[in-house]
This record gives sequence, structure tokens and C-alpha cells, in this order.
Amino acid sequence: MNIILQTILVGIGATIFMDLYALVLNLFNIKTLDYRFLGRWIGNFFKGNFYHSKITESPVITFEKPLGWITHYLIGITFSFILVLCFGIKWLENPTVLPALFIGIIAILGPFFIMQPAFGFGIAGSKLPNPSKARIMSFITHVVFGIGLFVSAYALCQIVKIL
Repeated sequence: MNIILQTILVGIGATIFMDLYALVLNLFNIKTLDYRFLGRWIGNFFKGNFYHSKITESPVITFEKPLGWITHYLIGITFSFILVLCFGIKWLENPTVLPALFIGIIAILGPFFIMQPAFGFGIAGSKLPNPSKARIMSFITHVVFGIGLFVSAYALCQIVKIL
């Protein structure tokens, strides 16, 4: 199978894995990121606005929810490419958990230092009502994403062997 296609599929699989985790959290009324705010942020780029004092109070952008979901998956795919670039194509042939966890955990830098400040939440959610809880939840979610990278790569590797 084409390396680029494999890497994209691993990123999609890992993002689905993370979304399933978020779905379980939502069943217990535990809030997770609403991707419409990600879409609102991205949508405002076209207006030259990269920072919001409170993204939740910024005007709604047309198609913000699908834009947020598409961006969410593109970010997952991007980190899959980073994983393959850092650990090599051989990792796709024989995936191991530690490199995937490493990339999953490193991926938290984006929300902590780019997205959350741009949303008006402060660095690492420092302006949120309960920053410690938000940080822990974000950390766990990114660990789940890392596990998803491994599980997706391993499953894809098994499917490729069968075919």
C-alpha cells in the first residue's frame, strides 16, 4: 500500500479513536472540545482575525461546525505524518506504542500554546474556570490519540498482510 495513503489512514483512524473516547465522555456528561469553535477560529482567519478574547462569544461563522471537524481530522493526519517523518516508514511496517504515544503527547503543544491562547483561554487553558482539570483532560485525550495512532497503524498493518 502507498505510504502516503497508509499515513493518512493512520491519522484518520487515530482521530476516530480519540472521537470515540470523547463520545464516551459525553455519555457521562463530561464536556469535550466543541469543534465548531475550531471552525470559528479557522473561519476567522479569512477575515484576518487570529485571536479572540472569548471564542465562545465571537460571531458565528457559516459552516463553522463542518470546518471545525475537517480541521480536526486534518490535524490528526498531520500528526500521523509527523510520526512517520520522525520514526520512519519502518514504523508503519512494524508499529510500536512508544513512538505513537510520544507524538500523541507532543501534539498537546498545539492546543496549549496556539489554539487555547487564540481562543482567549490563555496558555494551557490558564484563563479557564478550572485550568488544572482542562490540562489533565487535554493530556489524557492526547494520550488516547497516541494510542489511536498505534492501534490504527497496527490494524492497518494486519489488514495489509491479509491482502
